[in-house]
Amino acid sequence: MPGASLLTLLDDIATVLDDVALMSKTAAKQTAGVLGDDLALNAEQVSGVRAERELPVVWAVTKGSLLNKVILVPIALLLSYFLPQAITPLLVIGGLYLCYEGVEKVWHSLHKPDQAAHQAELDAIADPNVDLVAFEKAKINGAIRTDFILSAEIIVIALGTVTGASLLTQSITLALVALGLTLCVYGLVALIVKLDDMGLALVKRHGGDGNQFLRRLGHGLLSFAPRLMKFLSVAGTAAMFLVGGGILVHAFAFLHHFSPDIAGLTGTVINALYAAVCGAIAGSLLLATSGLYRLVKNR
Repeated sequence: MPGASLLTLLDDIATVLDDVALMSKTAAKQTAGVLGDDLALNAEQVSGVRAERELPVVWAVTKGSLLNKVILVPIALLLSYFLPQAITPLLVIGGLYLCYEGVEKVWHSLHKPDQAAHQAELDAIADPNVDLVAFEKAKINGAIRTDFILSAEIIVIALGTVTGASLLTQSITLALVALGLTLCVYGLVALIVKLDDMGLALVKRHGGDGNQFLRRLGHGLLSFAPRLMKFLSVAGTAAMFLVGGGILVHAFAFLHHFSPDIAGLTGTVINALYAAVCGAIAGSLLLATSGLYRLVKNR
């Protein structure tokens, strides 16, 4: 009967959409570590260009990020269909990379930053003889390359949450996660890089005898913008240990065996700390191995 067939089709569509919604939510939670780092890193990379060119640069990087997702999502789906047993090893590799990158960021933060390189970048922006088109292209290309690596991690981690689902559900979920996270990240990046400009505009417009509230708001934005960047960097690093360590704990039985078995909020917090510690240890071992390899190679 046509009516019964239509109802069956609608029921199937509703079931797929329910599965997609649930899996998309789970995938978004699992990719939070990479998302935080992606947000902080891209906001830092696209900053430094002239104020009137910040939004065009962000838009150019956004288009590059979407192209990265267009390349990566089909590859991930093909892998899931033809070689599903490779997903767990790829998840472990992604988790190890997250832990390594987190430890490397902490290590570099403990050392004095390269002020000479930063000052050279500021001088290049101020120098009228510098080809700003080439400078912007270098910024955009560097940000897109970084995004490709982080996007690959996001897609692989998201793929791990939809393993066993139908190909249609996997396709819709990965597409929604990829599109949603891209728009979320670069929408926030655009807002972050313009915070100081908005604050400066408020201060200039309402200086002197202007609206005191708006002037104070402007000063607050000028003070808040660098603090926000610092917070995003720290939160992103912490999330990398949580997500990376969590992947390792679930992938290796001996690590999962030693995880505390405590119910409730206390157990959730303790398990998160345990995962973060495992991630920090794994990242430290990888960083030490990498340093030792470079030392031996350069002899």
